[in-house]
Amino acid sequence: MDIDELRKRRKEISSRSDKTLKNMDTISYESFRVAEVAHNSKEIINNLDFEFKRQTGLNGLDVKFLFFATALQCIRQYLITQFNERVDDKIGAKNVKGNYEEHSNRAHRWYKPSLDEIITNPVPFDTNFGSRDFDLGIGGGFTHRSKTLGHDPVLGWIFGTMNIVTSTMTTWDFQSYHIKTGQTVRGDARDKIINKAETSKVIYYTKERFFSGNEGRAAVATALIKEAIHLKSDVNTFAGLPLPIISSISPEFSRHLADYGLDMGNALNVGKQASYAALINSIVAMIHGLFYDKSKYDSWSVYGVKTRKILSYSNVIASASNIIYVAVSVYLGNESALKKLDIGGLIVTIYRLLSDSKFIREVKEEFVFGGFNKLIQGEEYNF
Repeated sequence: MDIDELRKRRKEISSRSDKTLKNMDTISYESFRVAEVAHNSKEIINNLDFEFKRQTGLNGLDVKFLFFATALQCIRQYLITQFNERVDDKIGAKNVKGNYEEHSNRAHRWYKPSLDEIITNPVPFDTNFGSRDFDLGIGGGFTHRSKTLGHDPVLGWIFGTMNIVTSTMTTWDFQSYHIKTGQTVRGDARDKIINKAETSKVIYYTKERFFSGNEGRAAVATALIKEAIHLKSDVNTFAGLPLPIISSISPEFSRHLADYGLDMGNALNVGKQASYAALINSIVAMIHGLFYDKSKYDSWSVYGVKTRKILSYSNVIASASNIIYVAVSVYLGNESALKKLDIGGLIVTIYRLLSDSKFIREVKEEFVFGGFNKLIQGEEYNF
């Protein structure tokens, strides 16, 4: 081996040694840095926790949003979504139908009333005259409505419409009966349960009529409109309407639910309260999001924590004030204040507390432990 080759080998060995020493220095430095981070982990995590609280704390603008959101919820509670006043059946019908009056003049063949009869006659499933002849036990008021499918808020759109088209009544156990004009003791014309019908034929003749031409489709469309009007006229009456589907399983259970205020009218009110409360939350969240400044916050999620706090706090304040107001008013003898009870808003509040707490906890964990992990990886983090 000549002198040049020896020099080349020496240079290669020297270069590898320099790299090894450099790598050892790097490893030593990194080990010392990581050890330093681990040694000060408690202080670092505390600093990250403090920084999270600083970035997600409510400032002056956020407090304004808080009062704005609370005010909107309170306005909704007392001016928009309070429970409707209950009325008797006649007033309920008048509120929906006006002064238009229907009368019984049914003279049709089985299952095929004329379009004029469909228009001018009351809905056939509203009668209980003649029910004793068939031992139906449908009575009047809520019992009647829970035992006739035409009064079901969901099934009524199907069976109630078919009953109107065929001048029949279908009970909760899916048994059907013909309705024609009968005579009361005083000689008045009145809808009466005349004979047993077949539910399969009620379905068949409704379908046949719908596909029979323009007159048939007009009859079905008219029946559907009459069903909608009838449900709307009954929902806020004293008797009310049962909750959907339940009556077809057990009218007695539906009756028990209604005794505790769980009927369709109250369900619609609660649903309206909840939907309006959620809508206000969405509007406030969208407007607050417009003020996001990425130079001030670690991420959009961190800013979202402030939004969630505003919504949760405003919902809690509004719901608590509503409960206190209603409780004090009832205690002082004003029972009408119960219709202002914001049940739907309270449901939304509980949901917000659960979902927002989970969201804030997850964002905080990501912020603190994510920041700590960045320090271990050697990234700079400014507190």
